[in-house]
Amino acid sequence: MKLVYCLRRLVSLSPQEFLDYWHTNHAPLVRERAATLRIRRYEQSHPVSSPVAEMAAVSRGAPEPFDGIASLWFDSADDFQAVGATPEGRRAARELLEDERRFIDLTRSPIWVVEDHRVV
Repeated sequence: MKLVYCLRRLVSLSPQEFLDYWHTNHAPLVRERAATLRIRRYEQSHPVSSPVAEMAAVSRGAPEPFDGIASLWFDSADDFQAVGATPEGRRAARELLEDERRFIDLTRSPIWVVEDHRVV
């Protein structure tokens, strides 16, 4: 099971401040809680500014890009749900959410569970 979180930064932060905080402060918190939260893999996708990226967006009439994408893998949906069944899991999830409020605009950051289908 994979959870994808498309992040938009708080307007009070510059794009670089957002990325710095996410990578330097939040990532270690996730790493420290990964076993408790049963996270098997965690990746941060940071945007890359380039003429190619801009050209691709313009050619499609794309909306404003996200400030980053977090991807979290779990062995199963049961593992993901089991986290809420323990006091330790609830506490770890609450601590991450509290930190996310410091740099993520939660109301504009969609989150969903996906199933990957490899094509190429």
